[in-house]
Amino acid sequence: MRRIISLIILAIIAVGFILTFSQIPFGKDKIDVANYYIKKGIEETGAVNIVTSVVLNYRGFDTLGEVTVLFIAALGLGAVLFVERKVQKNASNSEDESKRASLILRTGSNLLFPLILLFGAYVFVHGHLTPGGGFQGGAIIASGFLLMYLAFPKQSIDKKSSSVVESLSGLVFVGIGLLGLIFSGYFLTNFLPKGIPNTLFSAGIIPIIYVAVGLKVGFELTGIIDDLMGRSR
Repeated sequence: MRRIISLIILAIIAVGFILTFSQIPFGKDKIDVANYYIKKGIEETGAVNIVTSVVLNYRGFDTLGEVTVLFIAALGLGAVLFVERKVQKNASNSEDESKRASLILRTGSNLLFPLILLFGAYVFVHGHLTPGGGFQGGAIIASGFLLMYLAFPKQSIDKKSSSVVESLSGLVFVGIGLLGLIFSGYFLTNFLPKGIPNTLFSAGIIPIIYVAVGLKVGFELTGIIDDLMGRSR
């Protein structure tokens, strides 16, 4: 029975690939893709950052795949590092003191942490205007949490809150893509008003997607760091 189901699934995938590639005009009507993006990118997407218009609009499936890969990596690491956390009792004060970070690191971390979060948010909010975006801003946010872990090794994030933000961010990304499919017939179509280029409220759905991707990447990477720190404890 399993073999039959496997063969049916493989047949469905094969038919899907055949139908997809049969619609691609290989070798016909060659288009200079790079020049097309440069000439039409701002007009069609509203984003002055051409890289952003490519990865979130013209090739939005690639970005969705990258987010999925990161999610699977975080899930796999969590499964590998899953251990029952045992409450350590009778820990000596001398051991606690030896594991504490220096006063300079603790004070500096407390001062820099909110600034790092603010900078990460700035990067993904302005991703359609300047170099950067969701992945870069999310990585910056995760680096802020990493700094706090180095300064306070025994601290841990709230797993439930982190999971809620991460899940909602992913749902927003996929939901906007499906809305584009409903309104315009294509996944991740830029169906919102594009606004005036070079302004914050422009580029339609792109800033919203970058906020969602930035939060998702930031909390997924922070979760990976938390899992590794939990294993070391």
